[in-house]
This record gives sequence, C-alpha cells and structure tokens, in this order.
Amino acid sequence: MTINVLILYSFILYLLVPVVLLRLLWSGLKNRGYWNRWYERFGFVDLPAAKRPRIWIHAVSVGEVQAAVPLIQSLMKTFPQYELLVTTVTPTGSIMVRQRIGTSVMHTFLPYDLPGAVNRFLDRTEPRLLIVMETEIWPNLYLQCAARGIHILLTNARLSEKSYNGYKKVGKFIRLVLHKITFIAAQSETDADRLAALGANRGRIVVTGNLKFDVEIPDSVISQGQSVRRLIGPKRPVWIAASTHAGEEEIILAAQRWIIERFPACLLILAPRHPERCTSVAELSHNAGFKIIRKSQLISNQVEQIESDVQIFMLDTIGELPAYYAAVDVAFVGGSLLPRMGGHNVLEPASLGVPVITGSHTSAFMEINRLLYERRAAVQITDPAQIAEIVIRLLADPALRQRMGDAGKALVKQNQGSVGRVMELVSNILLAGDNQG
Repeated sequence: MTINVLILYSFILYLLVPVVLLRLLWSGLKNRGYWNRWYERFGFVDLPAAKRPRIWIHAVSVGEVQAAVPLIQSLMKTFPQYELLVTTVTPTGSIMVRQRIGTSVMHTFLPYDLPGAVNRFLDRTEPRLLIVMETEIWPNLYLQCAARGIHILLTNARLSEKSYNGYKKVGKFIRLVLHKITFIAAQSETDADRLAALGANRGRIVVTGNLKFDVEIPDSVISQGQSVRRLIGPKRPVWIAASTHAGEEEIILAAQRWIIERFPACLLILAPRHPERCTSVAELSHNAGFKIIRKSQLISNQVEQIESDVQIFMLDTIGELPAYYAAVDVAFVGGSLLPRMGGHNVLEPASLGVPVITGSHTSAFMEINRLLYERRAAVQITDPAQIAEIVIRLLADPALRQRMGDAGKALVKQNQGSVGRVMELVSNILLAGDNQG
C-alpha cells in the first residue's frame, strides 16, 4: 500500500513539472536568482568529484542558513577530513551561504523530489551524511538516501499541531519515510512526541533544543550597528519593522504616522522579508506621504548621513539585518500580524539587547516567543493598532527598554548549547559508519 502511495506521489510530481517550471519563470521575473542554475533543481549539479567524504547540509532559505551557521562552523572545525556541501531552495538562501560561510563550503540548489532528479544528484555528490535543518520531509530523497546507506539527521526539528494533523492523513506513508531517518534532533519534547506519534522511532529522537539560540553575534555586528546609527542619525529615535510581508506594511505605515505625532524625528527602518518586494513597498510608503530613502540609493550616491526629515529608511539589501537590529531602539518582527505566516526569528534582536514586538501569529516560533514573553523581553500585540502605542511607550522609557533588552540577552545565553548536542549525534553517526566501513 505504501509503495503504491509513493508511486502515486512521484507520478503527481512529474505531472506538476510544467507548472513548477512556469512558477520558476514567474519567480525569476521578480528575483532573477531563480533563473540561475535552474538545472540544479533537476539534479544536474556541476561539482567536482569528491576527494574526501562529504557531509551535506540542507537549509531551505535565509533563516535556516543563519541557524545552521554555528553548526557548519563546528563541523568544519571538528571534521576537517570531510568536505561540506550546503543546499538551499531560495536564491536569497544561496546568497546568505556565501556571505556567512564563503567558499569554505560547496553550494547547489536542492533537487526537486523527483526520483530521477534525486538519483542524479546523489550520483554526483555522494554524501556520507545528510543533515536537514528544520522539518523538511522529502519521501523520494529520504528513501534513496537510505537505499544507498546515506545517514539522515533531521536537526532543529519542529512540528506544529497543524503540520502534525496534516501528516496524520497519510500516516502509513509518512511512517515509512520517517523510519529512514537515522536520528532526529528535536527542538522540544512536544516536537519529539508529535514526530514519534507519526511513526518516527522514539529511541532515535533526541531533544537538543533550538539551534537558533546558538547563533553568535560577532563583534563586527556591534561596530557595524554603530556605523549604521551614525548614518541614520545618532540622536533621533529609531525603530525597525523587519521581515514584513504583504498586508503588514500598511499597518506599519499607519503606526509610523501615529508615532511621529509623538516623536516627530522618529525614523522607521522598513525591511521587507523578500527583497523583490522593496520597490512596491517603497511606492506604498511614498504614496502614503512619507519621505523615504532606500539603502541601495545611499550606496550609489555615497551618502554619509541621511537627512533629518527622512521618515522611512528602506533596507533593500541582503545580509545586513543584524547590523540594523544593533542600531535601533525597538524591533518589530514581521510575519506575525496576519495568519498563515507563523512569524520570524525574534532571537536576533533579543540577542542584541533590543526589545521586541510581535503580532499574535507566531506558530513557527511559538516556544521561543513564549519564553521571551514570560521573561518580559518581548511584547505580543493582539490588535495591530497597538503597535504605535507600544513603540511610543518604549521610546519614551529608556529604563524599560534596558530591562527588556537585558532579559532577552540573558534568555538567549541560558538556552545555548544545542550545537554541542547535535554534534554528539553527528559524531556517533560518523563513528558508526567508519566502524562499519
């Protein structure tokens, strides 16, 4: 029965290939990165033959790459005898790999979960171990890895109640796939229980915590933040709305209008989640009557400090968000005002001692947000109209900002150590493989 489901699953994927290609073409109109190396998504990767055994790390996009960086750095230090290959799905994830890790690792795009594409990819890359960030379950990939003796480690694994209920509908099939995973490093006991209930081997599930707590903030980020602050105005109040999505910017702009009534010099840094949306968001801001400048304009015009009457600064470049978090007084983290988004990583501003505001739709980061709310390092709003009220309160009370910032930094520090626990699993897997060899 499960084999028939796998055949049906693969057949449907092949039928969808024309649709996928059209979507790739459409996405490329907004972000040309989707047109680059598109053939890699079908398993045609241009990599040199392996001179050493390979560890393959998959991180779908920017957030997962950032969370994987400490683990990748630890792998390079602990296992110098292995080559590292990183795959992503999005072009922005690819850019982040190069920005954060450089050429120390190889990069390709993840192949679609088509039997032929997966087979070509594995023939060319020959990994010893596959480490998958978060909970991405690709049946053909996992089954082919298992058939070739390639170990699979699902790390930083989480499973929301919604995803759990969805997977239950194909219970026997998902059980077959999960049984091919060597170890699962779950974020929490709740995640571990849900994965076990779906059929994963409970004896191979280890709760290791969240890798996002282990992301280190380099000293250079602090100095970059100081430079940003000089650029935008060292004395004016500044807040950031980061990783925003369509439908959220209108709410943010309305909040900014209220805030400048109380703090006329206040600057909003607006950083849409997807850079290809920056032009439309800039037009939205301009049409709403705000004076706006984009980071890319500063680069081309070599501006040393923006004018004091600029009300919105558009961050339309990739990889600079931490430095801008380090420069602001208050941070709102987007993807949380509207349903279906699930929120984004709040630990970046928290680790920098910046008080955090989120909306109520944070299912993707529920446990992290709960901890921040409990420690009073973050504020969750239930009504979008509250954004202006909370920002004004925080801008008017430096002592409150300091208490929230200190609480966030302490929470991050207390929950670190996940990388070490995941590395123990990696060591056990590789040692067992070497002994078998």
